[in-house]
Amino acid sequence: MEEDATDTGGVQTSELDRIAGAEAQVQPQGTGAETTEIALTIWDQVQGFLEGLLRPWAAYQVIIAVVLLLLALGLTHLVKPRFYDWLKTRDGWSKLRYRYGVMVHRRMALIIFVVLIWIVIWAMLSVTWPSRSYILVMIGNLALAWLVVVAVLRVVINPTLRAFLRYGLWIWVTLVITGLRDETVQLMDSMALEFGETRISLWMIAQAAVLLGLTFAITRLAARKADSRLKRSEDISPSMRVLFGKLLQVLFYTAAFFIGLKIIGFDLQGLAFLTGFIGVGLGFGLQKVVSNLVSGLIILMDKSIKPGDVISLGETFGWINSLGARYVSVVTRDGKEFLIPNEDLITNQVVNWSHSDRYVRLDIFFGTSYSNDPHLVRKIAVEAAQTVNRVLSYPKTPVCHITGYGDSSVDYILRFWIEDPTGGLTNIRGNVYLALWDAFKAHDISLPFPQREVRLLSDQATPPQT
Repeated sequence: MEEDATDTGGVQTSELDRIAGAEAQVQPQGTGAETTEIALTIWDQVQGFLEGLLRPWAAYQVIIAVVLLLLALGLTHLVKPRFYDWLKTRDGWSKLRYRYGVMVHRRMALIIFVVLIWIVIWAMLSVTWPSRSYILVMIGNLALAWLVVVAVLRVVINPTLRAFLRYGLWIWVTLVITGLRDETVQLMDSMALEFGETRISLWMIAQAAVLLGLTFAITRLAARKADSRLKRSEDISPSMRVLFGKLLQVLFYTAAFFIGLKIIGFDLQGLAFLTGFIGVGLGFGLQKVVSNLVSGLIILMDKSIKPGDVISLGETFGWINSLGARYVSVVTRDGKEFLIPNEDLITNQVVNWSHSDRYVRLDIFFGTSYSNDPHLVRKIAVEAAQTVNRVLSYPKTPVCHITGYGDSSVDYILRFWIEDPTGGLTNIRGNVYLALWDAFKAHDISLPFPQREVRLLSDQATPPQT
């Protein structure tokens, strides 16, 4: 049986070297008998390893590892609260440093255990034979590898993706350190489905999941770094920063997807043929989504709106918080956040209060009595408006004009300018009205209002004259 396994291993080595450039492994034939044989081989190795732990020279190493684990847990109980209190005082740290600080706090027991076990290993290697610390070295390598995986993957922001990659790499390094990698790969590769010339095995799926996850994690990190650099650039307009950021994300993720498939040996020609059919289906089923995506690109390219602009769309009035690939986030004065599809901003009439500049003119109407001098009224109205915060005196100056002679008042219009429409429009109008009220009271200018005279007729009818 050993000779058969060796022959099979030679065939597997050349095949996987041709497909994925991996290390020498065993090629499966996809038969149930071979899968059973591989599983039994792995079980024999595991069983032999467990029986070896019962030997005296191995048992005392296991006992040492357990004692070190208990000691690490005890030290963690003492050190962890103090480290947490120290971590809370670290003001001014970057987000990455805080993430690693939290990682150290959560993995304190593993860190202490790694330090303790390697101190014991180095001490034993200096005083006894290497075989007397073989199991301790294996456990130390496992613990150190798990800790390195956790530290490296801390840069991955998405918690789900980080957990998936962490467990996947933990399993992989465990198989490598315990010497079960080749047999496990052979077992997973023997579990396959064949569709004509296409063969999909469990090993290919596992490779695809881990490699694509790593590729997308690296891509997301690179995209975030590029996006942050674009946001800090003062030479590029806000809308172009968003456009370049979105294009970079699409480019990075598309390249990551195809690079990941190429690494695992997937046939990209068949994928291109399949993508054609998927594209036709998406074109019919996702018309609105595609329309919003294209509309978003048009908005970014023509610079009609940008983050920070104040817009009105129907009953919605607010400032643009962010531009997305499918929608625009608009925040109103009352704190509501509307997600408006990009297509609506293209097809509907939009009032952009700060498109070319941030100056906004507001008008208010009032009337005074005919007994008041209109020249004095106009002067007082302009001076009252200039006393209100947010009303500009330069370069846009408030003006007041007579608009007509009403039934009981002389009608005026007061026009003034502001440059911060995000601060609200109704509140600034109200403040100007209050300033006019106080100014008119101080100068004895009356604000007329309609008056009606009511006459009561006597109930006794007037007798007719003869």
